[in-house]
Amino acid sequence: MNADHYSYRVRWSNEDNSYIGTVAEMNSLSWAADDQLDALRGIRSLVAEVLEDMRETGETLPTAFSDREYSGKFMVRIPAEAHRQLAIDAAEQDVSLNRLVSQRLAGS
Repeated sequence: MNADHYSYRVRWSNEDNSYIGTVAEMNSLSWAADDQLDALRGIRSLVAEVLEDMRETGETLPTAFSDREYSGKFMVRIPAEAHRQLAIDAAEQDVSLNRLVSQRLAGS
């Protein structure tokens, strides 16, 4: 597994007064820096070191989100009244319930 495939994020932290680099696939890791680019470089370097350690000890490496297969299906449980309202909204818009919920999840 290549460290470049993982999902990195850099955000400002008022609490730490610095930029914090994180990686979604290994949420226990982070890197603080005064500069955004340094935070990204730091977390990427740390991930590469952790992956190397995991390889050496025979641990299973976390699969990057970009390398995973997704079916496009997942089940969500909601209250019956919310289900009813979504069905009504879909009927009023003349679209399937699936399409309505997909659009709303996508923010469109």
